[in-house]
Amino acid sequence: MTTPAEVTAPVEPPRDTATEGLLLWLASRVGIVALVVVGTQAMMEGDAVPRPFLERWRNWDANLLVTIAEHGYDGVPGAEPDRGLPAFFPGMPLMLRAVHLLVGDWTVAGLLISFAAGAVAMMALARLAEFEGRPGTGWRAVLALLLWPMAVFLFAGYSESLFLAFALAAWLAARQGRWPLAAALAAGASCVRITGLFLACALIVEFFARRQPVRRAGWLLLPFVPLALYSAYQHSRTGDWLAWKTAQEAGWGRHMVWPWESLMTTWSAALGEGRTAWAFRLEIAGALVGIVLVLVLLLMRRWSELLYVGLQVGALLCSAYYLSVPRSALLWWPLFILIARASNGPAPWRKWVIIVYALLVGPLMALNTLIFVDGAWVG
Repeated sequence: MTTPAEVTAPVEPPRDTATEGLLLWLASRVGIVALVVVGTQAMMEGDAVPRPFLERWRNWDANLLVTIAEHGYDGVPGAEPDRGLPAFFPGMPLMLRAVHLLVGDWTVAGLLISFAAGAVAMMALARLAEFEGRPGTGWRAVLALLLWPMAVFLFAGYSESLFLAFALAAWLAARQGRWPLAAALAAGASCVRITGLFLACALIVEFFARRQPVRRAGWLLLPFVPLALYSAYQHSRTGDWLAWKTAQEAGWGRHMVWPWESLMTTWSAALGEGRTAWAFRLEIAGALVGIVLVLVLLLMRRWSELLYVGLQVGALLCSAYYLSVPRSALLWWPLFILIARASNGPAPWRKWVIIVYALLVGPLMALNTLIFVDGAWVG
């Protein structure tokens, strides 16, 4: 029998988690623009004139991606070839070429790609986190990602946003049992970054952990196809099947060493002075976060996420020195979902998790954004 309280109790409408994620993304983009415009002017001394807004975003990898999109992997005609260019997979340069046909400006094209892809990624992350946690977990996961110290790379014309758009959508589809769609989206991620290899391996583990019919396993080969095609293409150019790895060594001096050797090299660099030392201190902090995340995923027996994150952390910690570790963490969505889940529960203290997190990392995100648009290396 229905009680009067049950009759009159309001029914909470279902949460539109994707919209919440999108709104947070749009608000954060407005905030980044305001930070860059006001912050760079405030830092100017005397009669110095700040660089134009768009020019401030064509730094480092953003410029290299444009070079590939405009001239191919041989680089600018007549200039000395950049042996590091094959380290960048073709997904982002191809997208740049397509969008450039519409807007006519390479920097604008990169910013538009990151803007649109980031919107898709945030909606997918919100839905994925809500799927795995309590109501309200979705927007918390998005907020945790947007406040990460290296979140500036989600705004710039880098490949992180585009990769996340494919990868998060692929993982959500896998969680929902839509394996053909998951494999197709993961193939898109493999076109963008070598991280697509780790995603493809994690999908295999997820597939068998969920005891899916073996007859459907053929779809899991699809994400490996772009990797094989890119290797074959670079082999036709250079004679090297692992040209992307060779390019990492040639362009940035990254080669495999024992993890303690990498730590000592990075530690020595972090003891210096100036912005470079600051960047290496963040690298060490990012490495600690990665190790803790791997241990937590191991304790939770989240085997597929453990493989996805663990392979990345292992590769980064066995490089000649720590490089782009905190930036790579932008792709570790299990980290942000765990933060969201920890901050969303019946215990009153849980709400302080996301508040304390925001107070700790938010200022670092703002600082790194200003450092990046000033042309310095931050990851």
